[in-house]
Amino acid sequence: MQKAIFLDRDGVINKEIGDYVTSHHDFEMLKHVVPNLKKLSGAGFIFIVITNQGGIAKELYTHDELSIIHKKMNDYLAAHQLQFTEVYYCPHHPTKSNCLCRKPGSIMIEKAIAKYHINPKLSFMIGDKERDVEASQAAGVKGFLIEANEDWSYLFNKIIN
Repeated sequence: MQKAIFLDRDGVINKEIGDYVTSHHDFEMLKHVVPNLKKLSGAGFIFIVITNQGGIAKELYTHDELSIIHKKMNDYLAAHQLQFTEVYYCPHHPTKSNCLCRKPGSIMIEKAIAKYHINPKLSFMIGDKERDVEASQAAGVKGFLIEANEDWSYLFNKIIN
């Protein structure tokens, strides 16, 4: 079985701008992400993004624009010999519809665990909202809560040891 780092997107991977990232022009990778992922990759982790994207339900951006944003994110990582194994996103918003996939629900994490044969006991979630930690705990994965845009390299010793 594999071990994984699950990552929320906005505020953990890219700059949290206080509102929805609606365009690839607004998407800015955080500077600490590449060195942090390189170190964790060296420790044998795969990386999976778990993100709520309720702006789609609110019609602030489309699935196609989100694909462009995620391509930009993945291309940036590929230029540094890194990759996300998969990006899971929930396009729903509670003001528009009900769903089971939105965090704090754990379905996106559970799907990844099943698909990639991940050992939840050896895996971790990094998020900047309490719902990220709640989702990870519901899936049996230890979650870490950080501040938005915070460099999370201080978690290495907690993760690797």
